[in-house]
Amino acid sequence: MSNSSGASSARQLSQKLFSAVKPGSGSSSPSPRPSSPAAMANTTADSTSSPPARDENATPVSLTINIPKPPQNLGGASEAPQLPKSNKPTPPATSGAEAAGASRTPKGEQPSVADEENYDKSLRERLMDAYGDDYTSVEEIRLDEDEVKKRHWKRWGPYVSERQWATVREDYSADGNAWESFNHEMSRSRAYRWGEDGIAGISDNHQRLCFTLALWNGQDRMLKERMFGVGNSQGNHGEDVKELYYYLDSTPTHSYMKFLYKYPQRAYPYEQLVEESQNRSREVSEFEITDTDAFDDDKYWDVFVEYSKDEDNADGVSIRVTAYNRGPDPADLHIIPQLFFRNTWSWPKVRPSMPALKQRSDSHITVEHDTLGKTNFYCNPSPAPAGPAKRGEVAVVDGDGVTPELLFTENETNFQRLYGGKNVNPYTKDAFHDHIIPSHRPPLPAESAPEKPIDGEAKVNGDRPPNKRRVTIDDDEADGADDASVSGNVAADPRHFVNPNKVGTKAGAHYHFKDVPPRGGCVVVRMKLTPRSQEEDPSIWDEELFDDTVDERRRDADEFYARLTGGPISDDLRSVMRQALGGMMWCKQFYQFIHHEWINGDPGQPPPPPERKNVRNKEWKHLHIADILSMPDKWEYPFFAAWDTAFHCIPLAMVDPAFAKKQLDLLTREWYMKPDGALPAYEWNFSDVNPPVHAWATFRVFKIERKLFGREDLDFLERVFQKLLLNFTWWVNRKDAGGNNVFEGGFLGLDNIGAFNRSEPVPMGGVLRQADGTAWMGFFCLNMLNMALELAKHNPTYEDIASKFFEHFLFIADAMTYKGKGDEALSLWHEEDGFFYDAIQWGPENTQQLPIHSLVGLIPLYATLTLEPSVIKRFPGFKKRMDWFIDNRPDIAGRNIANMRASGKGDRKLLALAGEDRLRRILTRMLDENEFLSDYGIRSLSRFHLEHPFVLQAGGETYEVGYWPGDSKSPMFGGNSNWRGPIWLATTFLIIESLQRFHQYYGDSFQIECPTGSGDFMHLGAVAEEIQHRIIHLFARDIEGKRACNGGNAKLDRDPHFRNYVQFHEFFHGDSGKGLGASHQTGWTGLVAYHIMQTGISCRLPRTPRTPRSTAMHYFDEDLKSASEFEHDDDTRSIASARTLDMGGGDPDTDFL
Repeated sequence: MSNSSGASSARQLSQKLFSAVKPGSGSSSPSPRPSSPAAMANTTADSTSSPPARDENATPVSLTINIPKPPQNLGGASEAPQLPKSNKPTPPATSGAEAAGASRTPKGEQPSVADEENYDKSLRERLMDAYGDDYTSVEEIRLDEDEVKKRHWKRWGPYVSERQWATVREDYSADGNAWESFNHEMSRSRAYRWGEDGIAGISDNHQRLCFTLALWNGQDRMLKERMFGVGNSQGNHGEDVKELYYYLDSTPTHSYMKFLYKYPQRAYPYEQLVEESQNRSREVSEFEITDTDAFDDDKYWDVFVEYSKDEDNADGVSIRVTAYNRGPDPADLHIIPQLFFRNTWSWPKVRPSMPALKQRSDSHITVEHDTLGKTNFYCNPSPAPAGPAKRGEVAVVDGDGVTPELLFTENETNFQRLYGGKNVNPYTKDAFHDHIIPSHRPPLPAESAPEKPIDGEAKVNGDRPPNKRRVTIDDDEADGADDASVSGNVAADPRHFVNPNKVGTKAGAHYHFKDVPPRGGCVVVRMKLTPRSQEEDPSIWDEELFDDTVDERRRDADEFYARLTGGPISDDLRSVMRQALGGMMWCKQFYQFIHHEWINGDPGQPPPPPERKNVRNKEWKHLHIADILSMPDKWEYPFFAAWDTAFHCIPLAMVDPAFAKKQLDLLTREWYMKPDGALPAYEWNFSDVNPPVHAWATFRVFKIERKLFGREDLDFLERVFQKLLLNFTWWVNRKDAGGNNVFEGGFLGLDNIGAFNRSEPVPMGGVLRQADGTAWMGFFCLNMLNMALELAKHNPTYEDIASKFFEHFLFIADAMTYKGKGDEALSLWHEEDGFFYDAIQWGPENTQQLPIHSLVGLIPLYATLTLEPSVIKRFPGFKKRMDWFIDNRPDIAGRNIANMRASGKGDRKLLALAGEDRLRRILTRMLDENEFLSDYGIRSLSRFHLEHPFVLQAGGETYEVGYWPGDSKSPMFGGNSNWRGPIWLATTFLIIESLQRFHQYYGDSFQIECPTGSGDFMHLGAVAEEIQHRIIHLFARDIEGKRACNGGNAKLDRDPHFRNYVQFHEFFHGDSGKGLGASHQTGWTGLVAYHIMQTGISCRLPRTPRTPRSTAMHYFDEDLKSASEFEHDDDTRSIASARTLDMGGGDPDTDFL
């Protein structure tokens, strides 16, 4: 089946859909539409004209607006009242149908009947009419259009990092200490070489032009223009962001996005956060912003940022910033939206042609760039602050609106501030700080210094003491100088910090809102980035049309996500799922790393220290990366990590299979993968070895797309499979040192799980036999086998390759038993304990197992595959080779794996490292709540080690592993992650899938006690579902309204302005479920969305009895209407019909999984 069938439909319908515009109008509700090419050719409008003029003699009118009670919002957003608007302006003058935005019908012709019938219809209504029963959603049609390159809907997105400072890319130090060589204090003054960062930022897909948000509360010593956090050496558990922000919503094409930042009204406690974090030991929890007084008495701002794209213009982006004063007193707020080019001109020896931002009117900036073309940025005056309103009451907007001051500078380093040098340009990256905050400025020359400094000024952040000279001057006195009005008091400073010529590579629109009413008073800023003029797009100046555009895109998002959450799922779970998927979309980032430029330095800059070339990554000479990639966390991990990416692609495939496939494809391309087949791990050490999960993710994404969207992308599957053959060969050649199919992979992503660093030589000598390393390779092998069989359906050549991987799996399985003295067979399986352990071997006569109850012993369960009888029958060559091997090599085929001669349910065959007896013994331990099974998932280390720590004495050293359910107490691997007890969604996800595969083979006949000792027996499908529910319980509200991930924080659980929002942490406390580590890792923690889609229909409230209702039998359905072969109360319905009958009838929702 072609993977572009939907896209073809979009092409065929395009002209019909976008020709229905009301004659004589520039826009039809709910959002403006463009003029036709003919009308565009006839227009005489000036694209650089000023906003519509207002009547200066008109009597001021108070605008009364209704602010209803905020509705329930499934996307996690809090309030959605009608927002303040200015008195509606008069539209620009036009010349009838010739003006841009007029009828698509050529001049002199009457509109067609279809136009007359459709011009009042929304885009959704027109699409529904055109597609009929084939209509899915507006957003899916955008995805189709983007995939066939009809409209580039993904050109603009949230591709700006949240931390570019202290990254390996920006580190040019001799010792590779990225955290010290480019710290947060430098970030506002030093230009970035490889990318940009900011708050709620967007950029184009090549990051030529960026938009971010800056704020100032009148108290901070600097503008809040990027997220703050402690560096690795400052935090007691490594680096950690110290901010409160939430990804609330995003569609896959970023046609609608919503972000929330909580900004304190008190001075931000930068120094306190650093000092307290440094003073804390690893034995205590991290010191967070909520542990300070920053949010006491609710003295903070809720700042919502929304982006919405025009319905027919992928480059037209409406931007709405809405800030609510949550505090008890009126307060001032400065909002400074920033538009800037990524600095690409400071690095060559000869400067290239410069892009430019230029002011054209009081609220209009033009954007000029060689490859991006010309576009416009409109930042319109804002209405005065609005007071809070309760249900049934009204809010009054009274007083003058706020016109922004447009600021211009260059996105270039301030050498004078950082290094005492001379600036290339007098206007530098940090100019807006100096312009708006007098105390931030460098001192005046000595002869201009005041006799008596004024106390009470904030300290300057930088190398210079603060300028404390203040005086009140009028406009005439300020002529020719920066006025920088702050509370009516300005600095007597003749210097220009921003360019008075109103041109530069960085621009800002400074809105200063005074005395915003307390307890819900709000301000609104509306902006638009678009290639169109005001005459072509009335929504630029018409606030009603502007808000209609934003609201319509939000409805598009509602429609899109509703298809994933059909059925009787609670509103809370719908919200969690949507925020998780929205976070996946927000965690995209433009990532650039060109090795030869990075390691050699730039011609236009001083050469880096020569020893830098030997610090890291010198052998990755081929890397040439400049792509939009999925990040684990855009602050704590603003770089790709190979095995993280594999897990990201599972929830990504739920909403945007094309983007998921692109991520997996890119990592195997020749500018990523080394010529020898190695995949890059992550920028701190591209040569580190991550678990080989790429093949698994590739096949899962292929199957998810087939199941949810009805498409088979065989080209993608085959292309990636061919590259993974190289990667498999690299593993065999490089990680199987003795050629015995025993793989010493190193830490394999599990950081501190062992007694010592497994990436380094064993401290006491010998060879580490890794149970997980060998199991991971068995897992890799079975996924390659599975893909080969799928491809063999279309190309018989792959049948032989499938046979190769079948035999290779058996040899890898055999390596779980290795040779000891006199060829004595020694196994990584411990028969008495019923568990797999690592072992150290010093020679044939000296070996020792390491009896640590950890994920290392559970990972062998991953290597599991069922072979369908139809597949075996379809490939007689494969069957013949398989039968021959079983008959002629019983020494291998009958050891360390399940019985291959026996057939399971439906006459299936099972390939697995654990047979029925070993499986039962492992699961008995795993499902014991005193060992691995937590209320919230599977622990990475057994709770058994709380009272029984593992201790190894060797070489005069003591090595110990104890149960640490929370943060790490060790500095190993930076100390910011912990695999000695916490719950990780990625590894638990693979356990769940393994149980589902075992259930596919054993059926309902294999029953096991869950939890161990409870007396409650269930089949393995139900066990898998129970674990999924426990994972969901990390985020879902319990019967008391608490979320486990909030760690008992009453404000997060109870406060109406917090309780609906969820953060998706890196890992979770093994006992309490509290979120730990990186706080915005919707990367692999976004997997919870997949669990909700699969089992949310049957998920009970946390801490309540288990329900017998289950959807586990439908996991392996090939499509959404497949009838399950697994009987459940004599019910073999499809997942769609099962849902319907559970609800008491009605039409089935075929999109529920």
